[in-house]
Amino acid sequence: MKQHFAIAIDGPSGAGKSTLSRRLARELGCSYVDTGAIYRTVAYHFAMLGIGPKDTDNIRRFLPDCAIDIDFQADGVQHMILNGKDVTDELRTPEVSAAASVIAAQPLVREYLLDMQRDLARRYSVVMDGRDIGTVVLPDADVKIYLTASDEARAQRRFAELQEKGEKKSYKAVLADMRARDERDANRAIAPLKKAKDAVELDTTEMTLDEAAAALRKIVEGRCG
Repeated sequence: MKQHFAIAIDGPSGAGKSTLSRRLARELGCSYVDTGAIYRTVAYHFAMLGIGPKDTDNIRRFLPDCAIDIDFQADGVQHMILNGKDVTDELRTPEVSAAASVIAAQPLVREYLLDMQRDLARRYSVVMDGRDIGTVVLPDADVKIYLTASDEARAQRRFAELQEKGEKKSYKAVLADMRARDERDANRAIAPLKKAKDAVELDTTEMTLDEAAAALRKIVEGRCG
């Protein structure tokens, strides 16, 4: 591998971006940046203030008070620090995820976080995942990959994840929420979810985790050496 590199991985919710990107970063010995967690941290910040994700005026007013740091720890988890407090464990609820999808459509929020994300790629070799990494955040990334899977496969994975956490939500509801989020992400006015023209598409619908990880690694090695 090059001494310094950036790998951009985009795709819809439930395609396996976080799990596979974290694993790839560990194998390559670089930093994993989950941009979705960054947006969830912003959404959590405003939820704690009682400000809705569509309240543009108050978001603009209080966004400067949202101080975000990322702590790359040995456990491989990207710990999100909000105003000095580790809020990582609070970010994976359906409510925060839904609010993050809405707040991510706010141009002022995306602009606020853009330099932060690009600076991470300047300072570290990174595997960065999200929905607009290859198209907007890191358009010059060394490798761009678009991870996808069928709606049903993605919903089943998320449903199993929620069950493991003891959350009571039906598969049907998870599928409906996922399709609604896909619609929002793909049709937002700024930085919509889409495959970069020079990205390699990897469909993980019929793959096990190990098969998907091997396919991802093969793509990266083919592009970066």
